[in-house]
Amino acid sequence: MELEKNMKKILYCTALLVIGALLSGGCGRGGLNNEDSTGAALTESSDKKSEDEAKPMSEEVRKNENDPEIKQEDFKWWQKTIAYEIYVKSFKDSDGDGIGDLNGITSELDHLKKLGVGAIWLTPCYVSPQADNGYDIADYYAIDPAYGTMEDMDRLIEEAGKRDIRIVMDLVFNHTSNENAWFTESRSGKDSDKSDWYIWADPKEDGSAPTNWRSIFGGSAWTYDENRGQYYLHTFLPEQPDLNWANPEVRKALIDVADFWVKKGVGGFRLDAITYIKKPEKFLDGTPDANDGTVGIHAMTANTNGILDYLHEFKDAVQNGTDIFTVGEANGVSARDLPDWVGPAGVFDMVFEFGLMNISLKDEMNWCVTREWTLPEFKALITSSQENTLKTGGWYPMFLENHDQPRSINHFLPKGADRISGAKALATLVLTMRGTPFIMEGEELGFVNVAWPSIDDYNDISTRNHYKFAIDEGYSEAEALEGVHNLARDSSRTPMQWDSSSNAGFTTGTPWLPVYDDYEKFNVASEMEDKDSVLNWYIALSELRKEHPELETGDYTELFREHEQIFAYTRESEAGKATILINLSLEEASYDPSCVEGAKQLIGTNGESTKGILAPLEAVVYEK
Repeated sequence: MELEKNMKKILYCTALLVIGALLSGGCGRGGLNNEDSTGAALTESSDKKSEDEAKPMSEEVRKNENDPEIKQEDFKWWQKTIAYEIYVKSFKDSDGDGIGDLNGITSELDHLKKLGVGAIWLTPCYVSPQADNGYDIADYYAIDPAYGTMEDMDRLIEEAGKRDIRIVMDLVFNHTSNENAWFTESRSGKDSDKSDWYIWADPKEDGSAPTNWRSIFGGSAWTYDENRGQYYLHTFLPEQPDLNWANPEVRKALIDVADFWVKKGVGGFRLDAITYIKKPEKFLDGTPDANDGTVGIHAMTANTNGILDYLHEFKDAVQNGTDIFTVGEANGVSARDLPDWVGPAGVFDMVFEFGLMNISLKDEMNWCVTREWTLPEFKALITSSQENTLKTGGWYPMFLENHDQPRSINHFLPKGADRISGAKALATLVLTMRGTPFIMEGEELGFVNVAWPSIDDYNDISTRNHYKFAIDEGYSEAEALEGVHNLARDSSRTPMQWDSSSNAGFTTGTPWLPVYDDYEKFNVASEMEDKDSVLNWYIALSELRKEHPELETGDYTELFREHEQIFAYTRESEAGKATILINLSLEEASYDPSCVEGAKQLIGTNGESTKGILAPLEAVVYEK
């Protein structure tokens, strides 16, 4: 198998180097980019991406009617397990420097085993200047000394494997650090070997940036380089220059990186910001959407036509012949787009959509303007994704939190919700929904948002830039800070709370980010001792999934779609039929009990439940 895979890779990568020179037109799934690989595309004025706008998807879900019914034993390992995201910097510090590290993770693998975790997604732990907490990578082949060594990584992979846990690496392939050797060579001159490994463009006639695009973190998406006399593009920070995927040498280099980690024995990859890798052929000004005359780069570059070809190449070269899985961070991919993105004919096994995460936002950049939403809207987003994924043979990553999002208790529950009851209700949703559950560290303890009094208390550069954007747009400091309290990424990054000792047992030193002040109650040791804790509810649900396979792999059908308080659905397979009812409101809710007639209760947050009635934030699972 390994010889076959290596021979395929050699042939593939040889062909890949020729593709860029030979292709001059479209192909199959939208056409490889035939722009000048220097990335120095033409600049002119336009209100949208014009001919490079991503192709529309059919409103109807495509389904292969000839697919046989899949049985429990046919599902892959990653479809029947629980994934857990570790923000490496915040999980466990083993050497007292206040920063989490790989050895700290290894020391706490048994905690994850109790949760039923089979895959650990690590945020980037490669060598990085840390401009964006590791999402600016200087060396894909080395571990940052703050986190340990490659030997520590090998030990983590080995020890996790002994517990039937696989390590999932975060691949940041839209961009690198500006301290990456690739970029150093690229910026050295237009005649360098890697001159066209990044996106370079000449200034406008007046010397200004090539377009009016605003980066996702705020400010111009272009930075001028004196040495080249050109601007380089960065979707995020100036310290994160975008790679030029139109260059086949770049694609080959990234395939080599992934293959290195596959050979290390990892179980999969999460691909960061992947919808931005394909740039439009022409760099065009857009209609301003802010007072400074800029337009968000997402509207101008996300999901540009041809992106799927790049990703199919990557899948064919890296994944085929292995048992790894891939999950793409797919901002801008909607439920109706899923047939092209997941499933046997797609480019990933799963994708993280942003529809649910952005349900309260009118504009991703403006945290001061939010919208009210209803539970039917919330449910519709999940159900639409489920139906489109299921009918295309794909799989769904069920998540309510990650390192870029606020805590779900604050994000999705009404104000005033009881913290413990609310956390259990949301846990029931995550762990009984069809798909692979993804838990963010601390979510299993019922973590909530921080609300620090000053923007200076926040570490995250994105949060600081959102605050600055709000002030520049004319909002008051109080309004800007309220947006930060609601949506700051630091809330999901505070140190893990292990016990009630100093710094919650996270470190013997000074933590890089303050430990939340509720750590004496909400910590692993204390919650393990409390049979009614959030942590023990997660463990109970994890065990329930193993005992009732329909909760892992059964089909999903929503009930009571228009119910304003209850999220209800069934999970059904050859193993049985489960009915899940969750009251996500702060009032008692009633429902038609015929849906659970003859069914027995498997588990409930409030003990034995009365059929037809749910208490506020009550969750119950029945089976028949």
